[in-house]
Amino acid sequence: MTCNTRSRFFLPGVCVALGGAMAGALWIGGQGGSAVFSAALFLAIAAALLLGGRSETIRVVRGDQPDERWRMHDLRATAFSGLVLICIVIGAFIVEVARGHDGSPYAALGAAAGIAYLVAVIALRVRG
Repeated sequence: MTCNTRSRFFLPGVCVALGGAMAGALWIGGQGGSAVFSAALFLAIAAALLLGGRSETIRVVRGDQPDERWRMHDLRATAFSGLVLICIVIGAFIVEVARGHDGSPYAALGAAAGIAYLVAVIALRVRG
């Protein structure tokens, strides 16, 4: 899979959009203080990403670092974070089942992760 470079404005824009969505959801849910905090937090992250262009690490996180070595670091970090998340989902499922619940959201998340992995392996195999 090829990792294409993105504009340095892409990820900060995503942060602003997510901050607005999160703030809106919190506001609708009657949590005005949390909505303001969430919007401010996402805006601060977006500003740090936008203004931190001299840092190689920030450029990697933003996706605008063309260096192949940094792309590999990004790929490995993404795989590691996915592995951690899958382990947490499996653990949460086990805890929920042990409590006598059906483990509902965790079973669905685990199934989605497993299916996504199989689809990716098959797609990568077919592509060569």
